[in-house]
Amino acid sequence: MTVIRSIVIAFSMFTKIPMPQINWEKANMRYALAAFPLIGIVNGLVLLAWYWIAERFGFSATLYAAGLTLLPVLLTGGIHLDGYCDTIDALSSHAAPERKREILKDPNAGAFAVIYLGVYLLAYFALCWELASDMSLYFPLFLGVVSVMSRASSGIASLAFPTSKGGGLLDTFRDAGNRVSFFVCLCWLLLGAAVIIWVTAFGAYALSIAASIVSVLLCMLYVRVMSKRQFGGMSGDLAGFLLQLTELVALAAFVILGKWVF
Repeated sequence: MTVIRSIVIAFSMFTKIPMPQINWEKANMRYALAAFPLIGIVNGLVLLAWYWIAERFGFSATLYAAGLTLLPVLLTGGIHLDGYCDTIDALSSHAAPERKREILKDPNAGAFAVIYLGVYLLAYFALCWELASDMSLYFPLFLGVVSVMSRASSGIASLAFPTSKGGGLLDTFRDAGNRVSFFVCLCWLLLGAAVIIWVTAFGAYALSIAASIVSVLLCMLYVRVMSKRQFGGMSGDLAGFLLQLTELVALAAFVILGKWVF
């Protein structure tokens, strides 16, 4: 029952899917971060359903790409984009780490958050549009697996990277977590990489897939260094920033390298 409660808490916190009310006790939250990548699977199923609808009704590449961009935001309620925006605001301040941590907690969105949110969504949409025209089943599958890997990497960072003073909600999940959650997230990350490789069967996109997998690891390394240097450690907002950064960079690596090779 502890595992089920942890899954319910994970979906309650990180999605807009209606869930039963569960007390946020330490025991119930024990495996919440281990269950976090399950949301990536649900996201992948949503994108596959959107692929089927777009193909069935003959949607244009523009509408299809828009759905691939917006549906994950609607599923999560934008909670991870909120962390991305807060992090951008804090980094753009060029202030001391203490001040940056204060900006992370500020509920108001600054100008840089608005600007770079637009940049992010436009870049993600444009990258999706580049591959949307051929209506290939592999593309939504790829996005779904990356969604699992991004959440696994965010979970690993949340559990293993040093945290800042007053880490907020992240401290709550971290205190409830354990080594089991860390290794489960690591297994999710490795499984995601294996699935991507298996789906492409080392075919024409092998180099693009390899670049995407490497980009996930590089994003983790970047946030590990940046969070310590700029904020004194990880926080919940930085975990959301890592998730969003990973999904954009992995997609960019796949699309750009694929275009360059072919």
